[in-house]
Amino acid sequence: MSKLSYAYYPGCSGQGTSMEYEMSTRALCEALDIDLKEIPDWSCCGSTPAHACDHVLSAALSGRNLGLAADMGEDCVLTPCPSCLTNLKNAGQHMSGSEEFKEKVNKLLDEPIGEIPDVKSVLQILFEDLGPKGVKEKVIKPLSGLKVVTYYGCILTRPPKLMEFDSEENPISMDRLMEAAGAKVLPFPLKTECCGASHGVARKDLVMKLSGKLLDMAEQLGADAVVTACPLCQMNLDLRQGQVNSANKTSHKLPVFYYTQLLGWALGLPQAQLGLDKLCVNPMPALRGIGKKEDAA
Repeated sequence: MSKLSYAYYPGCSGQGTSMEYEMSTRALCEALDIDLKEIPDWSCCGSTPAHACDHVLSAALSGRNLGLAADMGEDCVLTPCPSCLTNLKNAGQHMSGSEEFKEKVNKLLDEPIGEIPDVKSVLQILFEDLGPKGVKEKVIKPLSGLKVVTYYGCILTRPPKLMEFDSEENPISMDRLMEAAGAKVLPFPLKTECCGASHGVARKDLVMKLSGKLLDMAEQLGADAVVTACPLCQMNLDLRQGQVNSANKTSHKLPVFYYTQLLGWALGLPQAQLGLDKLCVNPMPALRGIGKKEDAA
């Protein structure tokens, strides 16, 4: 199989609050012979504030990055972050659908955008272009006995006409990749429910309630860990887990992994490349238990 190659948009959170996601994504893709060509001089996509204020400005912020990717000669841009994915895809779709809108966007840019490349999540190309079989062939440390719930969050596959990937109600891409790595994936009815997203400051009570509901269900199912693909979801369930416990009088100690970290572990990548030490809830008890439950059975 020839090496897969894509333009790559890391996103701002990958340089700070979700550094472990960025580290493990790059390490995993390299191990799977996927060439991520970082977009030169990329800039913020605008995140939530931009599109909440001005749709043209938001499209210009994301469109600049799409234009830079097109200048590289790449026809597909990958990003690990669902929020960045939403902004980049929205910008591309709106500009492709309206020359008038595209002209407004171009007036805000130093260089007008010509061809608009496709945009996909790293998860999508792992699932569709490489496939669970391609991942399984590289596994050297199966996640045998590790029981996980996969949590997609509310925007990774929504709205379906924009994302055009997996099911908006019952996505299975992460499930299949985790199974390919040897993990036991438990049916999780809340896999697309909201965790509270960016309301951690403005409405902390909401995040405590919504994230608490997710952790409660995961524990009731007997999960050893939660697996996610979103920096905001990971932050609310991991970094804020102590706050959730205090607010809801619970005692959860569930590690919350990025799917790239567990896949990287299964491929035998060094811990230092996976950023496991940056997780707030200690992941090592769950990782040390891999294989032992199955051996005992």
